[in-house]
Amino acid sequence: MSEEYERHFRELLARRRRLRKLLKPLPRRANVRRYPVLKWFARQAAARPYLWSFRRENVLPAIYMGSVVSLLPLYGVQLVVAVVLAIWLRANLTVTVALQFITNPFTIAPIYLFTTWVGVQLMEAMSLGESLPRAIYVTNALMIGGVVVGLIVALLCDLGWRFLAWEARRFRNRLAAHRIHKEMIQTGRDDSAAAGESS
Repeated sequence: MSEEYERHFRELLARRRRLRKLLKPLPRRANVRRYPVLKWFARQAAARPYLWSFRRENVLPAIYMGSVVSLLPLYGVQLVVAVVLAIWLRANLTVTVALQFITNPFTIAPIYLFTTWVGVQLMEAMSLGESLPRAIYVTNALMIGGVVVGLIVALLCDLGWRFLAWEARRFRNRLAAHRIHKEMIQTGRDDSAAAGESS
């Protein structure tokens, strides 16, 4: 059982290393001043511990708000909007900023084309905006599509996060059970050694 505990403990350390590597390029409380836009909010961010909390009540708003903002036609100002909303909604800043990388110079064109198409399909299905000028119609379609696709992306991220959180809890519970069992075995050996000395 001790061998199993050691294997489990090594896996825990490996998971932590992978998580640190994944989070390294993202803002954290210690390095938020290094980011061009985020440094404007560094003082406010440092004073708000919920921006760095990975508890459910801080991660879920970050997932939903961050996904929607990343798919709205706000490219160029989306990071500022996301940070302000994260402070206002008490959302995890690391998750919020990570989701803003969904739209980048390589993905922006296909994403905006897709969200516009989704918006047009929804507006046509509900007979909305037929009398609007073409530019306003397309802008509305882009906004509606961004919100709808953003919510779908957020739901998928939410389900993935819940699964990972459940699996991490299971892993920690198994590790705790192994640790208790190991301590019981060691205590039993200590007791038997003490009994041998007294006899």
